[in-house]
Amino acid sequence: MSLSPVSGNSFPRPLTEAEESQLLEAFASGSPPARSRLIEHNLRLVAHIAKKYTGPERSFDDLISIGTVGLIKAVDTYKPGKSVRLATYAAKCIENEILMHIRASKKQRSEVSLNEPLGTDKDGNEISFMDIIGTDDDSIVDELDHRFQVKKLHEAVESLLTDREKTVIILRFGLYGKEPQTQNEVADLLGISRSYVSRIEKKAVSKLKTAFQEEE
Repeated sequence: MSLSPVSGNSFPRPLTEAEESQLLEAFASGSPPARSRLIEHNLRLVAHIAKKYTGPERSFDDLISIGTVGLIKAVDTYKPGKSVRLATYAAKCIENEILMHIRASKKQRSEVSLNEPLGTDKDGNEISFMDIIGTDDDSIVDELDHRFQVKKLHEAVESLLTDREKTVIILRFGLYGKEPQTQNEVADLLGISRSYVSRIEKKAVSKLKTAFQEEE
């Protein structure tokens, strides 16, 4: 069964109370078609809720897909004896699913990507944090440009970062020959929370990225 909206972004009409009651009864008796109809005829509700959360970083179609997952959960867990109608119960499930997705997306965006480009080398190739952090000089004897980038990173760490930012970056990414550590390990060493380490790390990487881009 396809749960995508039909052409023109139109959706099946909402069910009447009598139709909903009949389908819920059939679904409780094990009817897959009844389940499908309960889902399909509540997609308009998904669209209504998804529209509230649509924005530059969240497309309507993506939120429809996420919200539909919430709707399916609602249909599968709704009990006909509840004091509220299915639509009221489903609205909460749909919104919760969308909000969980938004929170997860924000958390993912806040994580520092080691593959995020910081600049380019002399040949125009992008260089990421992963390319230049923790590199052993002995392994790049024939890569003078790469060695220069490592030197530039060390200089930027020393000149641009606060003492705490510098400590976090050195520990996290294994600069100066140190062993890279997780955010939790750094938090334990410094006696601060993992989320605080994450914020410090993000701010420090942003400073370094800006410095590299300005030089380019």
